[in-house]
This record gives sequence, C-alpha cells and structure tokens, in this order.
Amino acid sequence: MSGVLLAFDTSSALVSVALHDGADVLVELSSDQPLKHGESLAPLIARALAQTGVDRRDLTALAVGVGPGPFTGLRVGLVTARTLALVLEVPVYGVCSLDVLAIEAADTGAVQSDFLVATDARRKEVYLASYDADGARVAGPSVAKPTAVATDLPVVGEGPLLYPEAFPRPVGPTRLAAGWLARAVAEERAELHDPEPLYLRRPDAVSPSVRKPVS
Repeated sequence: MSGVLLAFDTSSALVSVALHDGADVLVELSSDQPLKHGESLAPLIARALAQTGVDRRDLTALAVGVGPGPFTGLRVGLVTARTLALVLEVPVYGVCSLDVLAIEAADTGAVQSDFLVATDARRKEVYLASYDADGARVAGPSVAKPTAVATDLPVVGEGPLLYPEAFPRPVGPTRLAAGWLARAVAEERAELHDPEPLYLRRPDAVSPSVRKPVS
C-alpha cells in the first residue's frame, strides 16, 4: 500500500491514532482520558497530522478497529471513519480489534505458542478469541464469563489484569495500539472488513419497543 494511511481505534477505554507512510509508522498517539472517545478522536487526528506535516488531502486510505467493544466507543470511531472516507474519497478498511492485539503479540515475540486475546466486555465478561503462534485467529470472537473460559494458555489484553484467577498467564500488550492496526493493514496482515461494528451482543441503550394496543 502506497501513500499515507490514517488508522484509529476506539474499541477500548482509550483512543489510539497513527499514521503510516507505506514503509513504517510515522506517529502514534493515544488519549489519556478514559471513555472520552467523542472528545478525544478528532483532536488526536489533528495532532497526528500536525506533528508529521501531513495534510489530510494526502491521506490515501483509512483503517479502523471494528471491535468487539462497547457500543458508544465503537460508534464514534466508525462514524468518523465513514465520514472521513466520504469527504476525502478514500477507502476505509475495518479490522477486528482482537486480531491487531494478536499480531502485535506474535510479531514482538510475546508469544511462541497458541494463545488467547481477552479484552474487557464489561458486565463481568470478556471478549475472547483464540490464535495460533503466528497470530492467526482460529476461533472466536465471542463474549463469555471469565470463569467459563479460564485457561492456562498465555492471554493477551486486559482480561488477565481484570481476572487474574481465570487468566494467570498475562503476556503482550493490554490495549490496542493504532500503529499496529496501521501495520496490519499496510502489510496486508489482517482480514479486512467493512467499517461496521462487530457487536457480540445488543447495546446497553436500545429503543423502547412498540407497545401493542390493548384489545
């Protein structure tokens, strides 16, 4: 992939943004305010462009994490990605956020065998997927109670920090870094998806159902 790729992810509590020029990551930034996706994403993108001297008209593609993750955070990232792609007339590639964590873990040598990625799904649950030693997904993603998927395998992500009794072998990164999302797309390492949210359950906020008329 030639040109400049803008990558960002809002599937976790913190927003991450990166730029990739086809050869390497130019800049990677992350927010320092948890759960402030709407307030953080646009300023981070602006900072990344300013720090590298890249004009947004120089962007040739976008990459965005599609989750799984909390409804509100994912929506911010995906709406932004679709809007920018429309305005700039560039393609946008979605990637499973768990896959990006797996690629980083495999490429940095944090894992040398089969492993899992487990991230915070709230409600005392985790988003989970299984991977081989090269970081290729072999099962999942799914959502489950930690006790139901407890394992002695190495586990990447926030899961082991939140539930050490279920995942006693924490390894690798805990949160997705947009630089690795950019590498995954630029180097054609990841399965690409439409920029649609990967929800594994219904959002917390749903429209009220229509009441049936009383007969």
